[in-house]
Amino acid sequence: MSPKKAKKKVEGASSNVFSMFDQTQIQEFKEAFTIMDQNRDGFIGKEDLRDTFAALGQLNVKSEELEAMLQEAPGAINFTVFLTMFGEKLKGTDPEETILNAFKIFDPEANGHIKAEDIKKTLMTQADRFSEAECEQMFTAFPPDVSGNLDYKNLCYIITHGEEKDQD
Repeated sequence: MSPKKAKKKVEGASSNVFSMFDQTQIQEFKEAFTIMDQNRDGFIGKEDLRDTFAALGQLNVKSEELEAMLQEAPGAINFTVFLTMFGEKLKGTDPEETILNAFKIFDPEANGHIKAEDIKKTLMTQADRFSEAECEQMFTAFPPDVSGNLDYKNLCYIITHGEEKDQD
């Protein structure tokens, strides 16, 4: 296959992944990629992952763990592969409205928040049960307010958009 045809094939594959995200999301992924590409060679490799973990305070990541992460990619991780991998991970994520409706079951008064203890009890006793540590991890990432309530509307936004929305 000539280089010209090969290039065309790659461009065709990449155009699909770029259509999965809006321009703002693509820019955010590009910024994340640039942060992770510590040596600025256009690819995320083992040392880039090790440096990224170190920047996040994880200094003792095993070489095998890094290798396993890299093996999830079909080849070298350039930006297009990085974006494709995120697209595949996000595929099947429920829309915000579906997640909101699930939380509304716990909020019969429709006040926009639920008791953290109630959701913890449900997560630890139903379906794919969370462990105590997993619940604590969730509450660390998204802590209840001083009254012990979770703002589930904001939590749903973060799950589907990846960032906290401005409070009105």
